[in-house]
Amino acid sequence: MVSKKKMKEIARERIQVLFEEAKKMFNIDSRYSDRYIEIARDIGMKHNVSLPAEFRRRICKECGSFLVPGENCRVRLNSKHSRKIITCDNCGNVKRFPY
Repeated sequence: MVSKKKMKEIARERIQVLFEEAKKMFNIDSRYSDRYIEIARDIGMKHNVSLPAEFRRRICKECGSFLVPGENCRVRLNSKHSRKIITCDNCGNVKRFPY
């Protein structure tokens, strides 16, 4: 039997691989990328592993799509409030992050 700690480590590795595959497949068909992201989120929830911030920022919370700047999302920098603003082109959801 595998320990919980080992299972979480395996889950993190699988999530990493799925995000890499999503990045590769985006140019071929974005539906595959969205599906890989959905699987990665399911693995994270099943094993109680949170996604790293760099991955969370690449996912739209509203529609669940894999965000690629210039392709299906818009990235703007707001120097007045020191924020990075990401707008999903699929659903129009806006995310704001400090920088």
